[in-house]
Amino acid sequence: MAFWAGGSPSIVDYFPSEDFYRCGYCKNESGSRSNGMWAHSMTVQDYQDLIDRGWRRSGKYVYKPVMNQTCCPQYTIRCRPLQFQPSKSHKKVLKKMLKFLARGEVPKGSCEDEPMDSTMDDAVAGDFALINKLDIQCDLKTLSDDVKESLQSEGKNSKKEEPHELLQSQDSVGEKLGSGEPSHSVKVHTVPKPGKGADLSKPPCRKAKEIRKERKRLKLMQQNPAGELEGFQAQGHPPSLFPPKAKSNQPKSLEDLIFESLPENASHKLEFTRFLCSSPLEAETPPNGPDCGYGSFHQQYWLDGKIIAVGVIDILPNCVSSVYLYYDPDYSFLSLGVYSALREIAFTRQLHEKTSQLSYYYMGFYIHSCPKMKYKGQYRPSDLLCPETYVWVPIEQCLPSLENSKYCRFNQDPEAVDEDRSTEPDRLQVFHKRAIMPYGVYKKQQKDPSEEAAVLQYASLVGQKCSERMLLFRN
Repeated sequence: MAFWAGGSPSIVDYFPSEDFYRCGYCKNESGSRSNGMWAHSMTVQDYQDLIDRGWRRSGKYVYKPVMNQTCCPQYTIRCRPLQFQPSKSHKKVLKKMLKFLARGEVPKGSCEDEPMDSTMDDAVAGDFALINKLDIQCDLKTLSDDVKESLQSEGKNSKKEEPHELLQSQDSVGEKLGSGEPSHSVKVHTVPKPGKGADLSKPPCRKAKEIRKERKRLKLMQQNPAGELEGFQAQGHPPSLFPPKAKSNQPKSLEDLIFESLPENASHKLEFTRFLCSSPLEAETPPNGPDCGYGSFHQQYWLDGKIIAVGVIDILPNCVSSVYLYYDPDYSFLSLGVYSALREIAFTRQLHEKTSQLSYYYMGFYIHSCPKMKYKGQYRPSDLLCPETYVWVPIEQCLPSLENSKYCRFNQDPEAVDEDRSTEPDRLQVFHKRAIMPYGVYKKQQKDPSEEAAVLQYASLVGQKCSERMLLFRN
């Protein structure tokens, strides 16, 4: 029996690809194809291992493009923040923000930001049609509490305090899901419909006890600015883990530019807050992890007391994964797409100081055949994931091959194979009729050959490690 350190295992329904869908990138009406699964719950380690095999989540839906068949192959890309140096264009965005905050300067001319797409990811857009067709629900109640009862009987009670949730990420129209960059810019301060959550034009309501804790935290921050990474102001001094460099001819670092002090009479004040948010990822706070713990977080950007942007990130054992960002279009002149990415890279570096294995920034998918998505390759150094052997290859080595073919195997070793390939499918864990059992036991009770094909495909896509930890729900 698998052991789940976090207390509750990942529980998924798997849905193999049965058709092609409209591509959100090249607009091919029947060019996109992916496999997907609905995550009723998921541990951060399982999701880390899944994205290292080319999976990506959009809300509770986790999907993997069929790379050698889809019209626009989507390669997982990660940046190496520890070696990252901002480019001239990146520095331009940071200086533009500082000038706006310090003196209220608004740049003239057209705004330069990361390219945007007005649709969802191609895989997500198509597969949501499949989700609706299958009438999948998005929480554990779909299992009629079978999972909870079974896990509790095995001492795996996963009750925990409900996280503070500010936004309902699936209710906002026009969000760019699963890619790490904004789509249609969204008026995030519009008044929500009844029952749709808080008024985002105002700071979130908090209990008096929480306010007292916040005041105490701010007081401690003033005494020890380096002791808190969860909330900080743009005009604050750099955390001590990035001490000011001695004056020299060396160019300013990312932290120097982001945390540059502003004058006392600055025209604007930019603040950041971070809250746990709803997602399939189970929040974890291990002693050797980051102070904020692992899980999914809303990062809120407050300008003079008004929220202007919200980003969602997943903090995982080895990385910060950017999920999506949406922002007030009135502030598009600040290039918030670029600015938020640079702040998230800096945040990853900060987390690394406490948790050494957390050292990467995942930017979603890189699509070389789509001009609007190639900009992600400008955050260097970065790597692309080989779609066959699941090893990371520097992007510079991948680009020549991508110029010749949309689909490429980046690993140049012809003998290399997927080291975590499914070799013992009978060890795959299945949840069936309130019982957890190996697939080898489950399949003896089944007579449908098509089901076996789907389970074996699932095992090959998630890999041996995840197949033995995650519970595949079968009804």
